[in-house]
Amino acid sequence: MTSLLEISQASKIFNKRTPDAFAALDDLSLTVEKGDFITIVGGNGAGKSTLLNAIAGTFLLDSGSIQLNGQDITRTAEEDRAKLVSRVFQDPSMGTAPRMTVEENLSLAMKRGQKRGFGLALKDGNRQLFQEALSQLHLGLENRLDAEIGLLSGGQRQAIALLMATIVKPEILLLDEHTAALDAKTSKRILEISSEQVDEHNLTALMITHNLQDALIYGNRMILLHHGKIIRDFSKAEKDALTAADLYQLMADLAESDYQDTAI
Repeated sequence: MTSLLEISQASKIFNKRTPDAFAALDDLSLTVEKGDFITIVGGNGAGKSTLLNAIAGTFLLDSGSIQLNGQDITRTAEEDRAKLVSRVFQDPSMGTAPRMTVEENLSLAMKRGQKRGFGLALKDGNRQLFQEALSQLHLGLENRLDAEIGLLSGGQRQAIALLMATIVKPEILLLDEHTAALDAKTSKRILEISSEQVDEHNLTALMITHNLQDALIYGNRMILLHHGKIIRDFSKAEKDALTAADLYQLMADLAESDYQDTAI
């Protein structure tokens, strides 16, 4: 396998020079190979979303570096990373335009990383492409190209947000708790669609989840974060040998260690 993403000694401190200062990323290093599907777990404040924000360019690191496919993007602005990095958020409104139609949203996504101007390039060829892509989701959305995104269910909106993130193949796909706001049945379907998209398009993906069972089921690697550090990097074999109870106990032990350090 070939390294796609190289994060070296990344550090980010928020609320500097105040009593609330904390290291969201603490000398973190991570190598992601092409084709990896990595699930990310950890308690609140572990640095999960901060890690994805750093990759996406939401902020610049205090120190360290990020290389994507051999290109140093450490100081590259977020908008300039858009052609390389796609992201699906917990809230689908962050990745879609609710007042625009399904077709208009997908047309915008087709131009990711390009100058969009005022034209959406609504073309018959694209419409057929969108219908074919939507039909593979098995949600009946191929017949709703003219529907406003905001009028769809949460699961349908997330499925479209996922399709928008992958319709132009990104270098890396970031899934930021993208099923957390959905009911259990819909969440399961969106996770299945996510896995199908990753496999079908041979994508490289990082997925944050609070559902420990999902973290074990999906992907070929899993990392456990704590206080901005990678505590464990599990291979697929190691992941398969764990239960959700095992993983919960690992996280509980970390929390207990924090409590004891504070009590001393």
